[in-house]
Amino acid sequence: MNALAARRRHPAAIFLLLLLGLILTGGAYAALAPKPAIAAEASAGQVKEGQELFKTNCATCHGANALGTNVGPNLAGVGAAAVDFQMGTGRMPMAEPGVQAPRGKEVQFSEEQIAAIGAFVASLAPGPAVPAEEYTTGAGGDPGKGGEIFRTNCSMCHNSAGAGGALTRGKYAPKLTGVEGKHIYEALLTGPQSMPVFNDDNISPESKNDLIAYLKAMEAEGNPGGMALGSLGPVPEGLVAWVFGLGVLVGAAYWLGQKGA
Repeated sequence: MNALAARRRHPAAIFLLLLLGLILTGGAYAALAPKPAIAAEASAGQVKEGQELFKTNCATCHGANALGTNVGPNLAGVGAAAVDFQMGTGRMPMAEPGVQAPRGKEVQFSEEQIAAIGAFVASLAPGPAVPAEEYTTGAGGDPGKGGEIFRTNCSMCHNSAGAGGALTRGKYAPKLTGVEGKHIYEALLTGPQSMPVFNDDNISPESKNDLIAYLKAMEAEGNPGGMALGSLGPVPEGLVAWVFGLGVLVGAAYWLGQKGA
């Protein structure tokens, strides 16, 4: 009996039990963990084309090897998603140095050229990839869940209506109307300017699609209640009430006084 008990307590049995538990846990995580939404991988030819385009158009600020200068930052590790966001929204190349790159009126490169430059930058070091289209249109997403995510994580900077807002040191959170779903996803992935990063572990691809669905639904609804006043909340609303409301009351009081006289 004592010998049987001793065999049951053998250290090797405990080690094997722990090893089996680790294997099962790792296998379950690999099977159930959220998968990143990644588009197709780049070819060697695309990387080479992107390198030539980069040297011609971007190296002045970021250096020939994209490792940065005193004008532009190091791009190793930013990933193709950051390139697609910055160049696809016309923020890059910047017209002039400033505290923040504004959204451009026109995109200066074709989608193929942007993809090639992104492939070159992605080849320097691992970074966020351009997301797959199935998660960037809002199609099939739940606007209700997306609204909860937006109000929890985004509204304090971008305003509850996505109208944007001022930040410190001359920076600002841009308005989110008229922005492609892909670029919203990429901004979440890469955290441009003062924005924090929300990778696919923080907010899953499905939840990002819900958030995009919410923003698109809000944009489509417009302002059924009347003038939006910039969607900036109680400050402009109070200003309108004081200036116009009080003006009407003063005018009415003056008219009644003149009529009585």
